[in-house]
Order: sequence, then structure tokens, then C-alpha cells
Amino acid sequence: MALSKPWFVERSRRRFAMTRECGLLLLVPAPDGVRSGEHLRVIRQDRNPGSDPLFSGLFSAHTRSLDPSVELLQNNPCLTEFITSVLAMPEPNPSILSFTLRLAGILAASESRFQHLQQEKLLARLFGADGPLNSTLWEDASVRSGWVKGVHRMAQHQPALHFLCNGGGLDVVFSLQGDPSLFVASAASKLLVHMLTFSVESETTKPLTTMDCDWPACAQMIIKHIEDSLRSRSASHIEQSLKLLTSVFGSCRAMWTAVLWSGVAKQVESFLTEETVQVQHMLASLLLNVAWSPVFCDTEGSIWPLVTSALEHLTPVQAGPLAAGLLRFYKCPQDVRIQALTVLLQPMDCILRAASQPLEHAGLLDESVSDPTTLESLLCSKSSCVSLLCQTLARLEELLSLARSRVDLPHASLLRALMTLLQFCNGFLSPASPLGSTISRILINCFRVQRSALGVLAALSERKGCDALIESLFEVLLAYLESPNTSPTVLKKTFQATSRWLVHLQEPSCSNSQQQHTEKILKDVFLVLQKHLCSPCWEVRDSSLEFLAVLIDRLKDRDEFRQSLLSSAVPRLTENLLEDPESYVRASAVTAVGHLAFITHFAPESPVVGNQYNKENTVAKLQEILSTDTEGFPRRAVISVFTEWLTQGCTAQLEDTEQFVSRVIQTVEQDLDWEVRLRGLELVSIFCSQTISRLGRPECPYAPVPSKVTKSINPIELLQIFCRAKLFGFLFRSLCDCDRPVAQRACDILIILEGHFYPIRHLKESQMTANPAGGQGIAWLQRTLRQGSLAQNFPTDGDNGVDFQDAESMMLALGTIDFIEIHDEVNKSSAHVEESPQSLLQDILATVGTVEDNEVDCY
Repeated sequence: MALSKPWFVERSRRRFAMTRECGLLLLVPAPDGVRSGEHLRVIRQDRNPGSDPLFSGLFSAHTRSLDPSVELLQNNPCLTEFITSVLAMPEPNPSILSFTLRLAGILAASESRFQHLQQEKLLARLFGADGPLNSTLWEDASVRSGWVKGVHRMAQHQPALHFLCNGGGLDVVFSLQGDPSLFVASAASKLLVHMLTFSVESETTKPLTTMDCDWPACAQMIIKHIEDSLRSRSASHIEQSLKLLTSVFGSCRAMWTAVLWSGVAKQVESFLTEETVQVQHMLASLLLNVAWSPVFCDTEGSIWPLVTSALEHLTPVQAGPLAAGLLRFYKCPQDVRIQALTVLLQPMDCILRAASQPLEHAGLLDESVSDPTTLESLLCSKSSCVSLLCQTLARLEELLSLARSRVDLPHASLLRALMTLLQFCNGFLSPASPLGSTISRILINCFRVQRSALGVLAALSERKGCDALIESLFEVLLAYLESPNTSPTVLKKTFQATSRWLVHLQEPSCSNSQQQHTEKILKDVFLVLQKHLCSPCWEVRDSSLEFLAVLIDRLKDRDEFRQSLLSSAVPRLTENLLEDPESYVRASAVTAVGHLAFITHFAPESPVVGNQYNKENTVAKLQEILSTDTEGFPRRAVISVFTEWLTQGCTAQLEDTEQFVSRVIQTVEQDLDWEVRLRGLELVSIFCSQTISRLGRPECPYAPVPSKVTKSINPIELLQIFCRAKLFGFLFRSLCDCDRPVAQRACDILIILEGHFYPIRHLKESQMTANPAGGQGIAWLQRTLRQGSLAQNFPTDGDNGVDFQDAESMMLALGTIDFIEIHDEVNKSSAHVEESPQSLLQDILATVGTVEDNEVDCY
């Protein structure tokens, strides 16, 4: 392939708009052998070296199209010519060189192509000592990144491994583990893991032992490097090897990893008590990966004694991740599990014991695993105290959220510790102990700890054994709800915890005495809620409305809840917020009003008498918001409320459901927000499903009859209902929507309708045969759909012979149009175009003659 025309590689303007992270465009002198005036146009790597979208697209195109044989290089000599030309340049641009290294790695991934490039003496000039390793170009991170990624691509067969090991390439990878660029260092570590596992798994035919002669040469070199680094006194080298081991045991579950571990276990164990080299923070992840591996959990030479020692010697901050990980591992021995749980609960135990002196209640733990003075010193420092407590609380919340947790937490004591911690944070507790006084001063108004503690508090609502503390718990929650010092973010978490515990109060498992307090608690909650609904802070108003919607959704069937709610000013204030100046608040108010309607409008027997709540007025307000609100959030909320009402069968109490749906979708189809249109399609889907289920399927000897069918009507009559509601115009316009999710959903609905009216394929084919002439308008519709231009050419006057409100025409459309073909088209990702070789070629050709125009304006 001769380079007879100017060529350069670049993204087009449209792709620059999508990837603003690209750097400046550079014009680079032509390499030797390229005609005068020919040049490469490349993108400078400003961020992640080697991650430019152009390169990624080109690599993915090459990866898909590469021939596994050497014929690719023989038939396309321009590839080797390009590499040779770049190597001939005295100082090639780093980005071009990085690209070349990665391209050569892709080509050399095939053993035959590797040999061909070897014969051309190119690989040694790229990846060997004669390459960029000893040049000033190596100082550029993009070149080092291209080298590592090229080697990773190439190291897919044994000749490539031998080339790297014998040519000194492996030593380069070792040194790049400590590269100042995190991207390069990470890539080097991943490369070593790949080379070790690939070498062992591709070159061994029998089980490995500790004898060096049994291991492949490449694996021997890597393991020796790991062992030597662990025995060194260099903290950086030790950390690099520990990271490498962590990755190996995390990704590989082969039996040979047990042999590898036996050679390093003693050295790893010595780091637990090592004082001169502080690498203890690296051990938790390594030990956890080893413990989770099935190779170790059932063997006699178990990992568990070392894990136990780590739990004892690591600090609470270092041991926390290890303890939490062990508690999620179902094969962890019970004694280790107890020790891990003790480590996790120690900070909360210390909080509980620091609250009073002498101790009024039993603590969480009978004894500690590590030295209690170490933990107390951490809690007496503000930075370490907040950090430790937040980490501990996050792990406890995660454990409590597990559906099948085998962790037996002391729920009552933990709840008491959480309440104590929250009281420390808001200053409502005056501890007598010196430690408690110090902790209280540190935690006062600490919103990070407050949010974390409230999250665990909410998760505890689903656990047993806490009922005796519910009254005290709500005193703490109400104190937070009423306090003016509670920040909006903490208030939101308080609302969430309060709603969870209010729902718990309604469960049958609660005692009668606790349920008797419900009315008083609800009254207090609604009084506080009234105040927050009038707050000048929009975040507070928004959180209050979200809290109200959750309560109504979960408790609307409870008489005491409905009485408390409707006897308060909350419903009136909620409706007033439909006109709030903040769009988020209006959206939350719409949702709350929608839920409130289940009590005020749709309940079989309303608990109050009179015309305090007007159905028509509420619906009119919501429809006005749907058609006139300038922000998308409230409009999305309205259509979601209407969909929920339709799902619950409530719209028939407002007006004729058919008219209701028709009015809504006529508003929605004009909306510029694609999410509103998408939610409108959900409304259409539910309406179609309910109508078909209520009135029955078309008569067909092969179609099963739904059990809920009350009567069966003619298919045309059923379609007439949909036509009167003006569904088909909305569906077909949505089918060509420029937003793909809308088109996908519309196509899904049309396929479902097609399946109802033509349940067997040959019925549709017979329909197409029987109506060859009646499809003049339908033929136009088919062509228009294929062009994706229905939205622009939608017939409003029937000039094209398509009447979307005519049942027979829609029956013909469902029987004629191939919606499966359209479905495949609208579900195609743009990647098949953006990343194709044709697309890249178009980018190249499109920029010919426009270099000056695009030189600066890269967006």
C-alpha cells in the first residue's frame, strides 16, 4: 500500500465534542520515507498516557480485523514500513512512538507475526536495549505506557516471554513498578501478574514444587524478584511486591499459588512486628485475598493462624478491612469470625464505655483483641477519631444490609452505642469519664459521623432484639429532627432512619405497649414535619417531602397513621409546595401529593368528612404542571404519579380512563424532555396491558385465554379504544425519536401489540398477502420508518393515506411492518459506527485540506 496521498490520523469535530479530555492537536514532521507534504496529525496525551480515544478506536478496529497468520503483514507492508519510518526518525513525537509501540505489540501477539517482526529486526529496536529505553524519549510517560501496553499485548506466547526474559525486558518491567506515573506503575504490575500466570499455566505439565528447577524460567525470575524485594530493607520495593502478590492471589485460584505462598509466608508474617519497615497497611488486602482463595481455606497448612496474628498486631484502622472481609466469608472458622467481629466492634464498645463512669450498661465486648490504649489514643485525636468511626460504621452498615448475613451482631447493645454516639455529636450527653469528655468535644456537630451512625441506625430497624429501646430511640431521632443545628444532609438521613423505625412499629412483632406509643410518636413527627415544610432552606423542604412520600407509601393502610396525617396541616402545606420556586421541591411535592391522593381521594372510606380535598382540583394542578412547568423534574414526577395511579386502578375514580390517558399523552408527546416522553410510554404500556387483560385477546384457536378475561370483543373494537386514546400516533412518532431509549420502548410496545393481534407468525403473513393494495399508506409508513424521519414527516392531514386513529389501518400496520427488524436497528449501539475502520478512514479523508481550520479549534 503506497502512501500516495496526504494522510493523517485525527478525530473529527463531532468526536472532539464528545471527548474534551483530548489535548492539543500537533502537526508532526513526516518520518523518513514519506513523501514531502505528507504528515501525521496526532493528539498530545495530557492525562492517562496512551488512553486517547483515537488510539483506542484504532486498536479495537485492528483487534477485530487482524488475521491470525503472518499474511496480514505480508499483504500490508505499510504496517512494517510505518514502524520502520518511525524508528528512523531522530526524535519522533512521543505520542507517535507510543502509538507505534502499542501497534507493534498488537501485531506481535500472534506467534507467526512475532517471528516475522523478529526477522525484520524490529522488536529489538522497539522493546529491547536498542529501543527507546536508553533515549531521552523514555522520560515521557506516554512512551513508557506504550512500551508496557505493547509488551502486554505481545506476551501471549512463549517466544515473546523468552524474548523479554533473555533481552532484559523483564528487568525493565520490574523497574516500572515504581514509576512516578501511576498509570505506568499500575500497567507494569498488571503485566507482571499476566506474565507469571501465563508462564506457569502454559509451560508446566505437572504439579509444581518448591524446587526452582520445576518452574518455568520467566516465572522463576519473577518469583525471585518478589522474594528478594521482600527480604530487602526498602519499603518501596516491599510495597511493590506485596501489591503484586495481592493481585496474583486475587486473580488466580490455581494450586500452584499454594507453592508460591509457602515461599513468602514467613517473610510476610515478619512484617506484622517489623518496626524498621512499616508496611503493615499493605497486609490486610493480601491476607484477605489469600483467605478467600479455595486453595487455602481447606488445606492443613492453613492461612488462619497468620490471619489471627494479623488481627492481633495490626492497628484498628489497618485491621478493620480485614475483619469486615472475613465476616463476609462463609468458610471462615468460627473462632476467627468471633475475633474479627470483636475487632470491628471495638470502637463502638469504647464509645459505650466512655459515656458514663462507672458503666451503667454492659459494653459490647467482654474483652478486646488489641491493646485498648491504642484504640483510646486514636479516639482522642480528632482526625483519627472521625476517620475510624466513619470506617467502622460503614462496615457495620454493609454487614447489616446483607440479605443472608451469618454475622451474629449484638443488636441491642449496638443500638445503644449508636444512640450514645449520636448524643455525643449533638451535645445532649455529658459524660463523666475523661475519655468521654474528650470524645464529646471532638464529635460535637460532626456531620460525617452523624450521617454514618444514622445509616447504621436505619439498617438496625430490620433486626430483632431492639424493641426495648424504641422509646429512647425516638427521643434521639426527634431531638435531631427538632434541632436547628442539624444540617440538611444529616436531617435527610434522620428522616430515612425515622421512616424505617416508624414502619417497624407497625409490624406484628412489636409489642402492644410499643404500638400504643405510635400515636404520640406520629403526632410529634408531624408537628416537626410541618415546621420543616415551611423551612427557608429548599434542601430541608425537599427532604421533608421525600420523607412524607415514603411514610404514606408504607403506612397508608394504617388507621392511626391516616388519622394523624389528616388531622395535621401537612396535606395543605404539601399542596402549597406545588408552586415552590425550586424545581426539586416542586417535583418532590408532586410525588407526595400523588401518594397523598391514595388517602384523600382513592381510599374506600376517607377518615375525614367534608370537601377539604378536591379530586378535580388536584388533578388539574398536576396536569397544569405537566404542560407548563419550565423544569423537567416536576414534569417527570407528574407522569410518574399518573402512571402509578393507572397501575393501581385509581384513574377510573377521576374520569374515564381512556380520556385520562389520551389527555396525558397528547401533552407528553410535545414535551422536549426525553425522560418525560419515555415515562409517557410506560403509561401507554400499562394502559394497553390493562385494556387487553380486561377485554380479552382477539379470537384465535391457538391463543390461550387469560384467566381474568371478562368478555371477548372483536380485535377491531379493541384497536378502536387505542385509536380513540390516540396511542398509535404517539407510538409511531416515538419510534423515530432521536433519543434511543424512547425509540426502543416504543418498539417494544408495538411488538407486544403485534403479538396480541398476530400471535402466530403465519397469521401476519396471510394478512400481508390479503391486503397488498391496502398498504399504500402503510408502505409509505414503512419507508419513512426505515429512514428514521417520521418525527419530521409525520402526516397530520392524512395526505399519505395513513390515519393513526383508524382501527383497520392500524390493524394493517401491525400486520405489515416488520417491527423485529426495526427493533434490531434501534437497539444498535453507536459503537459499531464510531469504532469501525470505515469510520476512522472517513475521519482521515474528511480532514484532507482542512488542516489549518482544525489546528486550534479542536472542539
